[in-house]
This record gives sequence, structure tokens and C-alpha cells, in this order.
Amino acid sequence: MRILSGIQPSGTIHIGNYFGMIKKMIESQNEGELFAFLASYHALTSVKDKEALEKNTYEAAINFLALGMNPEKSTFWVQHDVKEVLELYWILSNHTSMGLLERAHSYKDKTARGIQANHGLFSYPVLMAADILLFDSNIVPVGKDQIQHVEMTRDIATSFNFAYGKEIFILPESKVDEVVATVPGTDGAKMSKSYNNTIDMFTTPKQRKKQVMGIVTDSKELDEPKEWGNCNIYALSKLFMNEDELKDLQKRYATPGEGYGHFKMTLLDKINEYFAPYEEKRAYYSNNIKEVREILDFGASKAKKIASAKMEIIRDAVGLI
Repeated sequence: MRILSGIQPSGTIHIGNYFGMIKKMIESQNEGELFAFLASYHALTSVKDKEALEKNTYEAAINFLALGMNPEKSTFWVQHDVKEVLELYWILSNHTSMGLLERAHSYKDKTARGIQANHGLFSYPVLMAADILLFDSNIVPVGKDQIQHVEMTRDIATSFNFAYGKEIFILPESKVDEVVATVPGTDGAKMSKSYNNTIDMFTTPKQRKKQVMGIVTDSKELDEPKEWGNCNIYALSKLFMNEDELKDLQKRYATPGEGYGHFKMTLLDKINEYFAPYEEKRAYYSNNIKEVREILDFGASKAKKIASAKMEIIRDAVGLI
């Protein structure tokens, strides 16, 4: 079983990335043949700064390696190092209807929030389809908001296969962890760098505290009992606490005498405790960038070999002799 997943290096990786995708991605190394890439082309839809993209790409690679990405067990590379994906993107564009792209929820949501509409953002699902289909991916772990994109990939692949009368592409299946399908941000919406509502995995203690203390709550006073069911602090706490700890937290909510600031500090302690074991490994890779580059090049060479062979089949099917 071939599993494919990618993440944009468009900023500091946050806990929404981790629980929504990275954690499952790392675990999937023991479940099948993992193909994991840093989606640098996709990042261009939002990052227009050369130095920022370069820095973020290395930061993302370091974070993945620190969190357990094993280049011997998986194929781990930077998207733009395997340029066959752009050729396939163009070919697939000719089998993608405008109506299909116009129905994309992600595009509508991002433009509604003020992100500039452009062709790259609009055709994002086609490039994602190319990422998936180029490697004959069987399973694509995604957040709930990305399920539609995998369905669009299936539609595009079906259209292509029908047009040429051959089963050139495997139809992928999305895989969603329903418990953490969408990790809430500090404002209760989906955690996203685009929405500026994130809590970073690796940052300074001061910055992480600022992010956690910025979680939006209601205005109940210390001497009032509080509702945990719809509280953003509690929703995030579920990612870091076991059942007994959550029951204790529920009791604290129901008992007057503590404010939301107390609950935020409890959450902050749990976050710091959770990610502490990965800090040492991250420090190692941060001080050995040459080794990180070699790992990414090694992964790209493995990915390119497969991509090149697949493109030969696709070119032959469409008549690109």
C-alpha cells in the first residue's frame, strides 16, 4: 500500500499541522510505503518572499526529521526537486472542468477571508491531483477540509482514464482521523497560518505562552462555573490529555474559583511537556543543515525515479512522442 502526504512549508509548523497530518504521516511509515513531500510549489500561492520560502522549507524538513521522519523507511523530498509533477499538472488541467474547480470549498473559503484570488490558488486541486497520481498513491491522509480535493483527484483520474481507454491512474482513497480531523485554532476556527490563529510546535517559551494566552473564550468571571463543551481551551486540551485528566479539567470548569487563564496555563504546560522530547533532535538537525540537504536529495532521487517512469507511461498514452 502506497501512502502519500505533503505539507506546505509556508510558515512555522503548528500543532494543527502536527495532529491533523504530521503525526499520522510519521505513524504511517509502519503501515505502508510512505511518500512524504514538502509542498514548495503549493506554498507559492501564499508566500512571495524568496528568503522566507527557503527558510521555511529547511525549517519544515528539520521539524519532520525531529518528529520521526525516517528517510530509510520513507521517501521524503521537496516538491520542486521532482519537476515531473508540473508536467503532469498541465496534462491533467486538460481533463479538469471549470465547474469542478469552481466548486472547491477551500478556494471559496480562502478568498472569502481576503486571500488574493489567482490562478495558482484556483488550480491548486489540479496540482494536488498531480502530486497524488504521479506516485500511484493508494491512501492520502488528509484533514476533513481536504477530503473534497481527494474526491476531485478521483474525478480527474477517472476522466483521464476514460479519455484514453486505459487504467493509467489508480483512484486514491482519503483517510481521515475523525477525532482530530480539524484542529481548532485560538479563535475556534480551523487552525491555519492563513488565519493567524496558530500555536507553534517549536518556538520560544515566550511566544508559545503568548499564543496560548490568546485563545478566545467567553467573558465569565472567576466566581462563575464555566462550560467546557464549547470552549476552545478544552477542545485543544483533548489533544494532550488522557481521559482522567480531561475529567479532572471538566470538574475544574464546573467549580467556581478559577478563570480561563488558569486553564490556559494548564494547557501550556501539557503542550510544553508533549514536545520537549523532540527538542534535542531538532537542535541536532538545525546545527547540521548539510545533512538535512543530503537527506532531501536522497529522497528526491528516489521519488524522481518513480515519477520519470510514470511520466513515460502517461506521455505514451496521450501521444507525446
